[in-house]
Amino acid sequence: MTKTLHIKNMVCDRCIKVLKTEIKSHNIKLLDIELGSVQIDINSDNDLQVIQNILNDNGFELIATPYEKIREDVKINLIKLLNKLPLNLEGNLSEYLSSQMNQDYAKISKVFSVTEGLTIEKYFIKMKIEKVKELIQIPTYNFTEISQLLDYSHINHLSRQFKSETGVSLSKYKVAQKNFRNSLDKIS
Repeated sequence: MTKTLHIKNMVCDRCIKVLKTEIKSHNIKLLDIELGSVQIDINSDNDLQVIQNILNDNGFELIATPYEKIREDVKINLIKLLNKLPLNLEGNLSEYLSSQMNQDYAKISKVFSVTEGLTIEKYFIKMKIEKVKELIQIPTYNFTEISQLLDYSHINHLSRQFKSETGVSLSKYKVAQKNFRNSLDKIS
């Protein structure tokens, strides 16, 4: 029986690789895998329990409710958006998410705010700041280029937002040469 499982905390290609390896090692037929979901061929209730154990052992969880699914879909769409630099939203974030998820933004926003405890916009800012930290650690770009890659209107806007979120300036963060990044599944 083919079953699609929606998974919480699946935020990167390494997550996909871990689950793919684990599922295949237990001789469960993996039909498809992408951020936030796996499609498998289940032969017994035991297979489902094995999958549950794999998820738990690797820091993932099955999504149990439609509200959790909406919240994770928002996160996955934002991750995908930030993985394609330069960031180029045609329209605004609400239009982007609404079109990607085929749902009314008012519903998406309300569900996300209630389940996550902050607005989508605030969450996206936090994600962008984590991306800034990542780009600072790769000495390929200067601050102006980073602000342009992440679609900030001006370097000063990025600087103010970075300091507001982290408590340190861009240059102090860069000079510290330490990895103070937060995992995407730990942003709140």
